[in-house]
Amino acid sequence: MKEIRKILIPFNFSRAAKRALDYAVDYVGKDENLQIVLAYISDDQNLEKLREDFKFVEEQYRALLKHPVEWVSKSGPLTETLISIQKTKEIDLIVMGTFSTLGVWDDELSNTAKVVLEAACPVLVVPYDLEKFRLKNIALVLGKEEIENTKVLDTLLNVARKFNAKVHVITVENKPETYGYSQIDEKNENALQYYLENFYAQHIFIKNPDILEGILTYTKEKNIDMIAILPRNHISNGQPSEGQLTQKLTLHSKIPVLAIDKRI
Repeated sequence: MKEIRKILIPFNFSRAAKRALDYAVDYVGKDENLQIVLAYISDDQNLEKLREDFKFVEEQYRALLKHPVEWVSKSGPLTETLISIQKTKEIDLIVMGTFSTLGVWDDELSNTAKVVLEAACPVLVVPYDLEKFRLKNIALVLGKEEIENTKVLDTLLNVARKFNAKVHVITVENKPETYGYSQIDEKNENALQYYLENFYAQHIFIKNPDILEGILTYTKEKNIDMIAILPRNHISNGQPSEGQLTQKLTLHSKIPVLAIDKRI
C-alpha cells in the first residue's frame, strides 16, 4: 500500500487556504513521515514579500510539526500549475480549502472541483467553516458500479488506520431497483471487507430520490467526520462518469470530502 508522505496545499493566504492548512497540520501532527508543501500560484509574484509571509506561516506551525512547512511559488493557470507541482514534488495528497456555495450555480465548477476531477492523486476538500478537526467516522459513497481497481481504497485505508476511524459505506437508492443483492454488490462487499480490514463498519442503503440530499442528511444525522467518494466509475469496459456528484459534494458539504479515485 502506497503511504501518504507529502501533502500539497494551494495557499493564497485566504481564510479557506488557512483552514485547509490548519486541517492538514492536525492531520500530520508530529508524524515524521509526513510533510506539508504550500503552493502559491499567481501571476503577481513579489518574491521578497512572499519569503517574509511564508516565513511567518512556517514559524506559526513550527512547534506543531516534525518537519517545517515547505513552500513553492509559480505563475500560470491554477489547475494546470497545481497538477504540475503535484507531479514534480511527487505529492501523494492535495488538500484544498473551499468557501460557501452561496451565489454559486450547481453546474458551475469551482477551481476546487476542477482540481478534484483532474488531479492524478487523491484530493481532500476542507470547508472553511469547519469548526474543529475530528476523524472517527468516514462515510464512503458507493453506487452500483463495481470497484474494478481496489487499489483506489489504499488512501481510505491509510486515513482510517492513522486515526482508527470506522468506514461506513452508504449507497443511496434513488430509483426503483434491487440494491445489495446483485453479483456486483457481492463482489464490492467482499472487496470492502478485505481491503478495509477491521475499519469497515457497515453498508447502509438510504432511500432518497435526491442522492446529494440523501448523503448530506445521513452524514449530519450520524455525525460523520469525512465523506469519501470515487469520482469515476471502475468498470473495465465502461465510460468514466462526469463526476457531477463529486462536484456537488465539494460545493455543498459541511465536512471534508476525500476524492480517492486516483488514476492508476
